[in-house]
Amino acid sequence: MDAVNDAANHTAEPGPGPRSDDYAGDADHPDNPIGQPGRFGGHRLYPRVTSFRARRGAVPPARQESWDRMWPHIGRDVSDEKLDADAWFGRSAPLIIEIGCGTGTATAAMAQLEPQFNLIGIEVYKPGLAQLVQRVEREQIDNIRVLRGDAVDVLEHMIAPESLTGVRVFFPDPWPKARHHKRRLLQPATLTLIANRLIPGGVLHVATDHADYAEWIAAVGAGEPQLIGMNEATGGNPDDYRTKAPIGFERPITKFESKGLRAGSAITEFIWGKIES
Repeated sequence: MDAVNDAANHTAEPGPGPRSDDYAGDADHPDNPIGQPGRFGGHRLYPRVTSFRARRGAVPPARQESWDRMWPHIGRDVSDEKLDADAWFGRSAPLIIEIGCGTGTATAAMAQLEPQFNLIGIEVYKPGLAQLVQRVEREQIDNIRVLRGDAVDVLEHMIAPESLTGVRVFFPDPWPKARHHKRRLLQPATLTLIANRLIPGGVLHVATDHADYAEWIAAVGAGEPQLIGMNEATGGNPDDYRTKAPIGFERPITKFESKGLRAGSAITEFIWGKIES
């Protein structure tokens, strides 16, 4: 796919994908005003304190106005309530979630190219989500909904087993220091949880620009017995699966990612499918 423009409002980051500063809460709920405990205590927007760190971020007035108009329709905070995606979208369609959608540049582009899917973006950082919400309103994208909170909490409490046609995780925070590896999203338990939520034949698509994290992801994925490799990085042949998989293997390359590629960053793509019984 051609590069899509994410440069206009992108904050400075060390590589093409989201990083730990973007996996953050905002100033709206600094002291747990709602008081709803998460799995590890605190507000449900902040249940996994090891996966992101808080950073303040302002939302421009025009974007906040768009948020106020659109959020009641397309947005929700994480909760313990099981998600009825068909009711939320107002139609029945295969469901894909994108974990860590950031500012939603790729999310919006893929939703427009894939109108046959219902797509949910998950992100904790409100200023990034607000960019996506504004774009959804401006471009009248009907097949996007957004969840604000921690993705593991969403998978555990809101998503039913064998209900997802696809899961996308593009450029998760690599947490490069060894003492921080426990903060990485893609742990064995998370891969098992994702696999449990996929329909038989459903697809997990991961991309990273960090070599050490790529090795980590490859090892974790190889250890998950519910998944089978569908591309070279996962030990499979994509030609055997490309036409049979329920979602496409392509993704848009953002202009920010293109800058990383020109700087020499190597992108590793992992595509697994859930084994069909």
